[in-house]
Amino acid sequence: MTTLPPIRPETFRVACSSCNLRELCLPVGLSRDDVEQLDGMVATRRTVARGDTLFRSGDSFQSLYAVRTGFFKTCVTAEDGRDQVTGFQMAGELLGLDGISTDRHSVDAVALEDSQVCVIPYDQLESLSREFTTLQHQFHKIMSREIVRDHGVMLLLGSMRAEERLAAFLLNLTQRLQARGFSGSSLILRMTREEIGSYLGLKLETVSRTFSKFQDEGLLEVKQRQIHILQPAGLQKVVNGATA
Repeated sequence: MTTLPPIRPETFRVACSSCNLRELCLPVGLSRDDVEQLDGMVATRRTVARGDTLFRSGDSFQSLYAVRTGFFKTCVTAEDGRDQVTGFQMAGELLGLDGISTDRHSVDAVALEDSQVCVIPYDQLESLSREFTTLQHQFHKIMSREIVRDHGVMLLLGSMRAEERLAAFLLNLTQRLQARGFSGSSLILRMTREEIGSYLGLKLETVSRTFSKFQDEGLLEVKQRQIHILQPAGLQKVVNGATA
């Protein structure tokens, strides 16, 4: 069993009311008084260095974690010992929902770059949710969003060709980044091509070949991990081919 690292000395109080991610995280739609109560609960941040683990499969579930800065992947270890990537999480998204049903985490959460998370003790979140329904409603929306995302991944793996999977992945990534104020056409991939392949159910060679194909067709400009989407409509047309 892995023991979580202690909170680092630089940990300080977090104010949800002043966070620029408040419209993407739990506080959305809450009144000023409600957000102040939430501020009292979300009292600490944890810094996670690139390559370090926030929690591991089998660890006791105690808190949810809102990504404040940085990027994470969640993964499980397959029977053959390889890591199977189950998701990528960025600023404004929650980690730890996997532990609610069994009180133990079922995945590893690994930082893909130096990151910070806000620690949300789950027992306090439950108590506070019972006091005002707006927070409970928002939390249910977040859980529903995760379910919908899981279903989307199942669709990717079950019915799409390699080109359609990668196009859908890139469009989803840029849409999420754009919602956070970043460019909707230029991005730096925080994950490796091997990790993308693991998530999409594709071999590394297939991912690399598909990136090259998209570049040859003028859809993308690729420079190592830097991606510039030249024709988003063209990528969407590739995705639409799966449902046509």
